[in-house]
Amino acid sequence: MSNSFEIRKEVVLEATQQQVWQAIATPEGQAAWSPDPYASHEGLAVDRDPPMRLAVRTPEGPNGAFHAFEYLLEARDGSATVLRFVHSGFLGDDWEAEFDYEALTSDGWDLYLHTLGQYLTYFPGCAATYVEAQAPPAAATSEAWTVLQQGLGLTGPVELGEPVRLTPEGLSSIEGVVDYVQPGEDFLAVRASDALYRFHSLARMGMPIAVGHYIYTDIDRASAEHAWKSWLDRLLA
Repeated sequence: MSNSFEIRKEVVLEATQQQVWQAIATPEGQAAWSPDPYASHEGLAVDRDPPMRLAVRTPEGPNGAFHAFEYLLEARDGSATVLRFVHSGFLGDDWEAEFDYEALTSDGWDLYLHTLGQYLTYFPGCAATYVEAQAPPAAATSEAWTVLQQGLGLTGPVELGEPVRLTPEGLSSIEGVVDYVQPGEDFLAVRASDALYRFHSLARMGMPIAVGHYIYTDIDRASAEHAWKSWLDRLLA
């Protein structure tokens, strides 16, 4: 497998070009949908041409590894925007992981770009708090995903558009609708009235289950992350 990769995506978003630009090019917008909105920007090379193009490149590591992200925005019919996205880079001379990084990362971007669309449709302009937590190392198995679903009060597979009520012990219950399903990949994505909840199985990457939620009400991030981490630890230790 080559250590170089290139992932290309194109989505039509029901939002103006300026709304999409705010979502992808500002810290507040990134917190509402992106995979790692609170990551340090130190050393990043950023090229902006608002509201049409944003390009970001990480510094090159000692092993030659780097990542580059490009967002191209094209207005369509006044109220919609075509987003063309490219994530490319080099994984390093010493990359030896057994999984297909490009394929799995491509699946992940499908979810995140869908989440961007959900944000722009249902929570446009709302401030968000991103809440993330990871399960213990023992949860890096496909069997752990079944335990997670049971811990959420689900009795079987869920379908797109299905109403659900999640009941994680020690946390408030969550009522919403399943807004994303991807055959062959373990994602559970639920849209509630005030949040987008995302549960990720990372077993194919040799990593434990993780959650990454976008909450559009005023909450204390540290307390919320502690609560979700504690729940994952109790359930999947």
